[in-house]
Amino acid sequence: MTTREYAIQCIKDEAAAVLGLIDKLDDNFDRAVALIMECHGKVIVTGVGKSGHIGAKIAATLASTGTPSFFVNPLDVFHGDLGVMSKGDVVVAISNSGQTDELLRFIPMVLHMQIPIIGMSGNPDSLLAKYSTCHLNINVGKEACPLNLAPTSSTTATLVMGDALAVALMERRHFQPQDFAQFHPGGELGKRLLTTAHDVMLTDNLPLLNPAMHLGEAIILVSKGKLGLGVAMDGEQIVGIITDGDIRRAMEKWQAAFFDRTVSDIMTREPKTVGPQTKVSEIQHIMNKHKIHNVLVVDGQRHLIGIVDRYACIL
Repeated sequence: MTTREYAIQCIKDEAAAVLGLIDKLDDNFDRAVALIMECHGKVIVTGVGKSGHIGAKIAATLASTGTPSFFVNPLDVFHGDLGVMSKGDVVVAISNSGQTDELLRFIPMVLHMQIPIIGMSGNPDSLLAKYSTCHLNINVGKEACPLNLAPTSSTTATLVMGDALAVALMERRHFQPQDFAQFHPGGELGKRLLTTAHDVMLTDNLPLLNPAMHLGEAIILVSKGKLGLGVAMDGEQIVGIITDGDIRRAMEKWQAAFFDRTVSDIMTREPKTVGPQTKVSEIQHIMNKHKIHNVLVVDGQRHLIGIVDRYACIL
């Protein structure tokens, strides 16, 4: 086979291993989800070697989707890390063989502390499975490794089972995008979901217009404002908005008579407004829905306090 054909076969083998997990899902999976849902402490994921690397990723996924979780290397437990565990926690122990010595030496300590164990292994008859409160079978027919030795299909299957747990828990917790953002405040999603109109609105030199102003004068103020719009005000009340597009259409329609027209002749009388605490994600939805590029920010008395344009929403 060519190198590409080896790659294709590897992908096929790992895909088959993942799909094979479906038939292995049983009541133990439901019990595992229930254990974590009822957990009043932390979920501690543990494993050795490649299982440990996968376990660290599973712990990170759980933690970022609403389940307090972290990874502990069982080798470190014998040197003080046992102190992070307490009654009320849940342990997720991962071993493909279910017979990993370092992990099994850790199990009696967990049992002594009366901490439930969710075992993940490819051997339902293993010692890990025997001592687990519930056992998730991650057995694969063979590794994608041509020698059937290197952990390949088995680690992929383990990772997918961990993701399945995380997704099931998200559904049970009714985990929403806003919740996700709180755990990812530095990411793009977090910024969009946590940033408000108050954080991004423009407040200086707003292009304010009198409704009776002639359009020739209004053009100058709109141009100076550099937002492509002008806000028509009657005292402190917003009465309308005009945009560059409104001005171009008015010039085409009235031509020479354009300069005799006033702001009130072309303004949109019910512009879209939001409050200062409106999330940027909602503002983006409003802009996309109504095909507009700006929204006005108003206070509780509907007084203008700022303008948010589309570019401010690009975080």
